[in-house]
Amino acid sequence: MVSLDVLDLDRAALVSIYRSMLLMRGIEERGHTLYKQGKIPGSFYTGRGNEAASIGVAIAMGPDDVGIPLHRNVGVHLVRGIESWRVLANYLGRTDGPSRGRDGNIHLGDLERGTISIVSHLPAMLPVAVGCALAFRIRAEERVAVAWFGDGSSARGDTHEAMNFAGVRQLPVVFICDNNQFAYSTPTHLEYACEQIADRAAAYGFEGVTVDGTDVLAVYREATRAIEKAREGGGPTLVECVTLRMEGHAAHDDASYVPKEMLVEWAKHDPVEKYRAWLRQHAAFGPEEDESVQEEVADLLRAAVRQAEASPVPDGSTVTDGVYAELSDLQVDEP
Repeated sequence: MVSLDVLDLDRAALVSIYRSMLLMRGIEERGHTLYKQGKIPGSFYTGRGNEAASIGVAIAMGPDDVGIPLHRNVGVHLVRGIESWRVLANYLGRTDGPSRGRDGNIHLGDLERGTISIVSHLPAMLPVAVGCALAFRIRAEERVAVAWFGDGSSARGDTHEAMNFAGVRQLPVVFICDNNQFAYSTPTHLEYACEQIADRAAAYGFEGVTVDGTDVLAVYREATRAIEKAREGGGPTLVECVTLRMEGHAAHDDASYVPKEMLVEWAKHDPVEKYRAWLRQHAAFGPEEDESVQEEVADLLRAAVRQAEASPVPDGSTVTDGVYAELSDLQVDEP
């Protein structure tokens, strides 16, 4: 992991990162339990192994920046201020979830907190982020759009279109690739012919960087550099965070196609355990403080589950609310 002297984070911030990583994993573990209890409709997706790539980027973003995190990046929503219980309510399809029970259980976003909800066709969100960046440019706003995508998404045409347009216009957007090494069951050597996905950035006219996606501080360092570069007019950057999806594609998938020895080897690089060890070595983070933080997170999550389950289900009679624009919404006052 990176050394402390190259970071602008104080000790409180370092411990806060650890708390956020624990919270992200804990929410998804409880979501998995709720799914097995039959309380979550559809399937359920987790970001186990993506904690560093999510939290590290989120803490590098400015308060007015906009991000479009995907289904394995729930930690971004937490850092941006969405309460844990509201994330769980979204999993359960309740009205207090960000999507108010009207969308997929992992489709969540809060525009007031600068996050945009995803759709199931994940790379389709990259052109949305580029559109935000174009708006920032037109308005002369010092804001940056951050867009996540996976190694599988990199094969889609909308990924190419978004990066090409962003490169031509040198827009303030940062592309974050969570390279989980499997697009569902397809390994990366069958996904792309170049050595790293970040290599593609040069063809679009901007910088590409590959970083250890299990090292939250390394991710933070590169994300900070890319975001501030974009903010200052330096154009896009593609940051590739290499990690391994530590569970199946979703709860219904046992990941039997992943070689067992690969899972064993990457388990040694668990982002949460890796960062905990770093804190103990570099930030005097002892067992007692660690236990206190873990208990705090566990208490928060127990309360969050209770509050989420108490949230009401949507009233079926309101199914079309917010779907269609009213004529009054489209009227513009004459100058």
